[in-house]
Amino acid sequence: QVQLVESGGGSVQAGGSLRLSCVVSDSSYRRGRSNCVAWFRQIPRKEREGVATIVTGGGGSPFYADSVKGRFTISEDFAKSTVYLQMTNLKPEDSAVYYCAADVPSACFYDNFGGTFGYWGQGTQVTVSA
Repeated sequence: QVQLVESGGGSVQAGGSLRLSCVVSDSSYRRGRSNCVAWFRQIPRKEREGVATIVTGGGGSPFYADSVKGRFTISEDFAKSTVYLQMTNLKPEDSAVYYCAADVPSACFYDNFGGTFGYWGQGTQVTVSA
C-alpha cells in the first residue's frame, strides 16, 4: 500500500554534497495525508542509525541526529510526495546505505528515532572518499 523509492546516492569526495530523494507512493486510505518520513543509514555489521525525520505537510520541525546537524537538511515537496535529504560537507564516516522510512506522523515524536516505521525503501549507497 505504501512504497518508498530512494534515489540520488553515489560517490563523492570529502567536503562534497549529494541530495537524496524519497518518493512516497501511498495507495492506502491515508493517501494524501501527512506521514512521518525518516532517513536512516547503515553500514555493514553496525546498527542502523537515524539521520533525520520530518512530518510531511508541515507538521512540526525536522529533527536531526547530532552527527549530521548543520550539514544535512531534510525537506519535502508535499505535492510531489517526495522527501529530500540534502547532504553537504560530507565526511568519510557518512558512507553508508541510506534508507527512507515512513509511517503515521506520531512515529516522529519518539526520542532517538525510536518510532516504529512500517514502510521502508530499498536503500541507496552513499560513498565518501577521503
